[in-house]
Amino acid sequence: MDKMKRVFSIKNILTAIGLVIFDIAVYMFLGLMLMNYDDFYDESKGEYWSLESMTFWQKANYIGLNIWHVINLIIIGYVIYRVIKTLIKRPTTKVKINGR
Repeated sequence: MDKMKRVFSIKNILTAIGLVIFDIAVYMFLGLMLMNYDDFYDESKGEYWSLESMTFWQKANYIGLNIWHVINLIIIGYVIYRVIKTLIKRPTTKVKINGR
């Protein structure tokens, strides 16, 4: 139980909340930057959402958003892996029923 107290300390909880807020802020920033593409899209430059119809910074934002998706998937996978690893390591108790 002592290990659980260390995992759920105020410092760890505040760190997790801070990371989630940072993650949401990055998504908002990249989303707002991609709104520029929607506002100034020109059909003569190519298909909608094709890289040829984007300027350099729009491409950078589009690729950055996709990289951010991959980073988030890796982090979520790592967290799930750590939880499963911790659950498997937990010792089980053998309960005797009726003194058997």
